[in-house]
Amino acid sequence: MKSCLRLLSRFTLISVLFSLSHAVFASQSDVLSAVKTALPQYEVESAELHEGAGLYVVTLKNGPTLHVTQDGKYFVAGDLYRIDETSIENETEKAKLAKIEAIPEAQMIVYKAKDEKAHITVFTDVDCGYCRMLHKEVPKLNEAGVTVRYLAYPRAGIGSEAYTKMVSIWCSADPKEWLTQAKLGAEIPENKCVNPVADQYKLGNEVGVRGTPSIVLSDGEFLPGYLPATELVKRLGL
Repeated sequence: MKSCLRLLSRFTLISVLFSLSHAVFASQSDVLSAVKTALPQYEVESAELHEGAGLYVVTLKNGPTLHVTQDGKYFVAGDLYRIDETSIENETEKAKLAKIEAIPEAQMIVYKAKDEKAHITVFTDVDCGYCRMLHKEVPKLNEAGVTVRYLAYPRAGIGSEAYTKMVSIWCSADPKEWLTQAKLGAEIPENKCVNPVADQYKLGNEVGVRGTPSIVLSDGEFLPGYLPATELVKRLGL
């Protein structure tokens, strides 16, 4: 409860209600059509009905998450929170975490702590300066019991130079070593294989990654940007 209140006091959550139309909709496709009409500048990536809230959770590419009424008349832009007698739970972060945790570690590049107490999942780009700063602190995180799991997020998109580098790393015989070498500025031998880089990039867009590094804590909290190892350890409660 206290951590949630600290989060809410740190950020001002502004949720604005928009009228979409005066028609009554009965299906998911009608709700999506209303959103597309109201916000044509965004591409709709997904929409799922949240049974508890009775709202459609609509994910926009490079845009906010929307929570849309089933009649299609209104939506709220922002995170969805569930309140009970003792706590506040961020349902939006919970849903993002579920999608990330569904990815097998075999598809990630993982720097495992010997005595694991927690883990973080990091969307990374090999050419990102702050990603390189974070990677230098992986040994400190491992020593503190934090496993670091990397997902690929080439900021320039699929088909970019960074994307090609990350495919080569994921397809190499030793991805951990080549990821470290890439973050030190080394040339990466080109490799090709069936790989998850494009899917991980798309997932990043879906869960709201806007830059790198984007760090997801093991409790679902989303940290957009670099934090020193000591601060990350504190955030994890270690």
